[in-house]
Amino acid sequence: MPGSLSRRSLLRIGGGAVVVGAAASLTRDVLAPDAAQAATWHSRLVYPGADGRLVYKPDSRGKVIPDFSWAGYRNGQAPIPSVPVVKEIGPVKGDNTAHIQAALDEVGTMPLGANGFRGALLLKAGHYIVDGTLRMKRDGVVLRGVGKEADTSVNTVITGTGDGSRSAVLFVGGTSGGWESEVPGTKTGITSSLVTTGQRRITLASTANLKVGDNIIINHPHTQQWNEAINGGGMVNEAPWAPGELPIVYNRYIRKIVGNDIIICAPVFNDLRRSLSQSYVYVWDRAGLVRNVGVENLRIDMGDPSSTSEDHPQNCIFVSRVEDAWVMNAALLHFSVSGVWVQRSTRVTVQRVRAVQPRSQIIGGKRYSFCAGGMAQQVLFTDLVAAHARHAFIGTGTSTCSGNVWLNGYNKLGYNETGGHHRWSQGLLYDNIQELSSQSENEWVLALHNRGDRGEAHGWSSVNSVAWNCTVDNGKKLCVQTPPTAQNFAIGTTGIVTGQNWYTNHQTGYVEGTNRSGLAPRSLYLAQLADRLRGS
Repeated sequence: MPGSLSRRSLLRIGGGAVVVGAAASLTRDVLAPDAAQAATWHSRLVYPGADGRLVYKPDSRGKVIPDFSWAGYRNGQAPIPSVPVVKEIGPVKGDNTAHIQAALDEVGTMPLGANGFRGALLLKAGHYIVDGTLRMKRDGVVLRGVGKEADTSVNTVITGTGDGSRSAVLFVGGTSGGWESEVPGTKTGITSSLVTTGQRRITLASTANLKVGDNIIINHPHTQQWNEAINGGGMVNEAPWAPGELPIVYNRYIRKIVGNDIIICAPVFNDLRRSLSQSYVYVWDRAGLVRNVGVENLRIDMGDPSSTSEDHPQNCIFVSRVEDAWVMNAALLHFSVSGVWVQRSTRVTVQRVRAVQPRSQIIGGKRYSFCAGGMAQQVLFTDLVAAHARHAFIGTGTSTCSGNVWLNGYNKLGYNETGGHHRWSQGLLYDNIQELSSQSENEWVLALHNRGDRGEAHGWSSVNSVAWNCTVDNGKKLCVQTPPTAQNFAIGTTGIVTGQNWYTNHQTGYVEGTNRSGLAPRSLYLAQLADRLRGS
């Protein structure tokens, strides 16, 4: 990639939008700051070398920051396409559920193009009352509105009605289930004595029944030995985690086979140590998976219920069992649980989305504005606005949640912390995320730490995770702690950084450059993406 290639050129998506708002060139802002930024400094752990490529160094415990650049639609290697409209509809009087669903289903029966898309359904300006749940369940379908603001004469406004038993106004994805179903005869053990965090090369007992392009699942069983190595998950007074509860699972593709070694599409985000757990791989049969789907340019609300009401759908958009999908340029309001919830999915981009004005009690399980749930991997949340959230930017999918990025976003007037939530979520990157004017009773509002006995034995919420160039204000703190067998990192943070919380007392994680302006690269994710594409 030429050194002068701009960030706009690198990350342009359909309709002329960009992943990150207008800024200086990629070269200046990401890889090689110019004289105008003479006060810039580099982390000791990640910095550009003489050739401009990123250099990675271990910390004092031998831990290296992993490459997060695989997050997003098609691993960030292709722009989000501008899919042509193949059908248009306007609102009808009363409930529009069947009206919109019939149009989605019609588009879903159209032939798939060579690019994997059937076409876009355009919802013209107007107000669409939806009493049920809209379901995007076929490959290659895009749902597009004409604008995300409140004026229904020039925007597409969907209002979800009904009670709190409804999970979502819009459900995007395939049938229920995880990644357990395997192609017979493809299961084989990992014989590498250690696959370190960030590594992509794995040695297997055999590659005889595998081929390049296979979609594999990597499983690290939760054994007694591994449980002991992580001190039972970090409980204080509660019982430790029980072996078998929390396997570490990765959804990957085989990119290359060399003898009995495979090179996978994205790194693992936790050490796979054979002496603690005999990991294995198998080819996933991909049953029920939906690919190449998108939601764009619309507004979803719940009709502005009272501030603590939960008598309305829980989520605006729920994404499950998809690959290569996006939610873009949307305003999401009045949810009780989440604006966008992603689970059982890979390679998803959520971009330029506001998730504001939640309506619920301020209690556990509510107000997770941008959430990566179970089996959410390589999800990029970028250019985000949240307000009055309990956990605005959250990884709540336990040991199957990894490789997810929250880039360029802020939450105002929040009530609790941003970060991984519980049970060994791994490889989470918070990149230029701000927690502003927090109302939380906690001292920390961005945290990569052990939550101890909180919730139902939450324990270590985040491991091998990074806060890069983030901001906390209002006298609040970022809490970063060192997990057993792993590490967490806070680099270039503005605000107070601590290794202590009310729940647990651990060694502070890796901290560098607190309250020091000029960190370069400004964005770790963008620098890693540019570096990877440059070398491809």
